[in-house]
Amino acid sequence: MEKIRTRYAPSPTGRMHVGNLRSALYEFLIAKHAGGDFMLRIEDTDQERYVEGAVDIIYKTMDETGLVADEGPHKDGGYGPYVQSERMKTGIYMKYAKELIEKGEAYYCFCDKERLDSLKTEVVDGKSITIYDKHCLGLSKEEVEKNLSEGKPFVIRQNIPNEGSTTFHDELYGDITVENSELDDMILIKSDGYPTYNFANVVDDHTMNITHVVRGNEYLSSSPKYVRLYDAFGWKVPVYIHLPLITDEEHHKLSKRSGHASFEDLIEQGFLPEAVINYVALLGWSPEDNREIFSLDELIKEFDYHRISKPPAVFDIQKLKWMNGEYLKAMDEDKFYEKAKPYLEKALEGTSVDLKKIASKIKTRIEIFPDIESQVDFFKKVPEYDKEIYTNKKNKIDEAGSKAVLEEVLPILEEQTDYSNDALYARLLEYAESKGYKNGYVMWPIRIALSGKLMTPAGATEILEILGKEESVARIKAAISKLS
Repeated sequence: MEKIRTRYAPSPTGRMHVGNLRSALYEFLIAKHAGGDFMLRIEDTDQERYVEGAVDIIYKTMDETGLVADEGPHKDGGYGPYVQSERMKTGIYMKYAKELIEKGEAYYCFCDKERLDSLKTEVVDGKSITIYDKHCLGLSKEEVEKNLSEGKPFVIRQNIPNEGSTTFHDELYGDITVENSELDDMILIKSDGYPTYNFANVVDDHTMNITHVVRGNEYLSSSPKYVRLYDAFGWKVPVYIHLPLITDEEHHKLSKRSGHASFEDLIEQGFLPEAVINYVALLGWSPEDNREIFSLDELIKEFDYHRISKPPAVFDIQKLKWMNGEYLKAMDEDKFYEKAKPYLEKALEGTSVDLKKIASKIKTRIEIFPDIESQVDFFKKVPEYDKEIYTNKKNKIDEAGSKAVLEEVLPILEEQTDYSNDALYARLLEYAESKGYKNGYVMWPIRIALSGKLMTPAGATEILEILGKEESVARIKAAISKLS
């Protein structure tokens, strides 16, 4: 069987959009699942949209997500160069464009902007497009040569017949037939000598022996033109897999305004790369069972592109947060501390509390790292709170009962020398038993007094240990004053 070869071919125009990341991931998984090769190719022919530093973003993202390419700009596998602007210098695109001209499948177009602006436009998929009228197709060979010798600006256009239809096959959508009259003679070589994205894509995929092409379904309308190019050259058409649209919760296309449209957006918001990859894998694909948590190696083993669905995939940020939380819970304690440390240092700047002890308490209570601040801010300072929170029906305690408990435990805490969690718990348990109180009746007001919160990542004695004797006693006294 033919060895599967896939490619991720991004344009360096900024941050990596979630949709592009999904395409890269699926290309990677398709190749690796079948023991094939995954390639990285940089498509930088659109110089107007080129963003400085965007290539580095691509490399960094691929590295952080574990989508390691078998070949690319960093490693020549025999199909280089892997950057289109470098490939252009070899003359490859002009060579193939001229071959199409010789076959009558393409032609020189010398029309200036004024004439092109006068052509009629049609609305396709909500966009106004100009339909070229094949004016320059009628130029004689002598007229073409004369224009070229005079240095007249030109583009090279694909020659698509007005009659008949073009059919292509997609693995998800099946056979799709389009009337040729609906297809425009797209430009293959631009006036600056650069190939268009569409033309370079086809030439590179063939010459680099790509077998499977994965891309968003917005490219479905362009696919007949690609297929006609393959047929014109007599080349084998690759396997096409057009992916469903990714929308936000309101079913609108993901945009930069959503705040989570790119991989870097998500990392900056405190998500883990491995959780993002796991979640993105499920945006349009599902395994045979209902499992949701996958490592990259497990995805390679399970991924079958025939299980990709056609309906739009909804990017649910809350679901991603849940998944990220699951990854945090499973993370090694030391690794978690190293990642959480910058957030803890920022939230607790100016305090001397043990950050590592706090990290161990919050690990299972946060979904993303920025959640840390709201979980630990009370260690720095007790927030303003309403004393009604001392009333707890479950523990059958009210403000008066809380005040009495605090007044009774204050001297105990002042006398206590061992402020370890175990020693404090044993001493307060002894106090509760002596009074005939349930544990919650004692611990509830202490925890409220120390934190000013209904929910905390640690219990009363754990907070006492972290705060230390001096700060703990001061907070208990302040709470008694508040209740008075």
